[in-house]
This record gives sequence, C-alpha cells and structure tokens, in this order.
Amino acid sequence: IKSKPSKNNIHQLSTTTLEQYKMGNSASSEEVSELLSKGAMIVDVRSPGEFAGGHAKGAVNYPLDSLSSKMDALKEANKPIVFCCASGNRSGQATGMAKNDLPQEVVNGGPWQNVQKVLSSM
Repeated sequence: IKSKPSKNNIHQLSTTTLEQYKMGNSASSEEVSELLSKGAMIVDVRSPGEFAGGHAKGAVNYPLDSLSSKMDALKEANKPIVFCCASGNRSGQATGMAKNDLPQEVVNGGPWQNVQKVLSSM
C-alpha cells in the first residue's frame, strides 16, 4: 500500500520540477546566434550513434553520461558553450550541470537542428 505524499513533499516535488523545467528551457535563436558569433563551442550531448546520424556543423560530441569527465576540457576552452541534443531535454540537463561547474556562459540550444538552422543563417 502506497502512502499519500504530504503537502511538504508535494511542494518540494513541484519546486524541484519547476527548477528542472527552467534549466531545460531552450535559448532563443537570437541568444544562440549571439553566442555563436562570439565563437561559442557547440557541444552535442547525444550518444555517439545519434551524433553520427547528423549533427550541427562544428559540434563536438560529449555524451551526457560522460559530460562530468569533460568539464575541465570545457573550462579550458574558455568559450561560451551551446549545448544541444535531440529534443532539448538532455542539453537542458547538461546546461544545469555546466552552470554549476563552469565560469563561462552556457545555454541550452535545444535540438541540434535548431542550432544548425542558426548556423546556416549566419
């Protein structure tokens, strides 16, 4: 028999979900364009197989499950970072991780096709 969550647990869950949602919001095309014009690094956090099936021009593939081991390299790059993936979910998670660990500006670029569209319009 499952017990009902208390009011405090529901509030805590709602707050956590809201924070995750905020991290997951994709940047606007204008924000992505501005960072790319500053020489931002594009980091695709999908699996290598997904990446091989298509990716934004110039993107590097650092899968989300191994991203924490790449934080030093990202820090040393000393460039803004645009994360992308298939839908914006994993890149949102990556953005949340990076905002805690990196000094440079990082954004969730959303789906890699959106980042590619911005690149193509520059």
